[in-house]
Amino acid sequence: MILFDRLTEEMKQAMKSREQEKVAIIRLLRGYIKNESIDKRRDLSEEEEIAVLNSAAKKRKESIQAFREGNREDLAQKEEYELKVINSYLPQPLTHAEILAIIDAAIAQVGAKTLNDLGKVMPLVMQQVKGRADGKEINALVRSRLAV
Repeated sequence: MILFDRLTEEMKQAMKSREQEKVAIIRLLRGYIKNESIDKRRDLSEEEEIAVLNSAAKKRKESIQAFREGNREDLAQKEEYELKVINSYLPQPLTHAEILAIIDAAIAQVGAKTLNDLGKVMPLVMQQVKGRADGKEINALVRSRLAV
């Protein structure tokens, strides 16, 4: 509930400074977290809260792409602003070099040699990155490392 509490405080600040767009986005994010908490019938851990925000960010990225393809730049800009606000609450994403270092360490730890070892490497890598990198990107990088 740490992130939820932070969102509540930020919402109060945004209300005081009359930033209606930011207030609306924060309310939406709090709603996402609250709904997930209700679904699980318990308070969420910080990792689970971050996963909820990652899901919201992913939806915004997809919407931006769809709006751009439909020549709706006004809606794309609105979604970009929302994505910027959401990203401000997420942990810093890992750099490409950091991801590669984690992948190489996992490959060495498992002793992976071929793509058949992908199932052994991926859980180790995903456990270490925990929402700080996109799973599709990780999968592609692991595949490229194992294919060499």
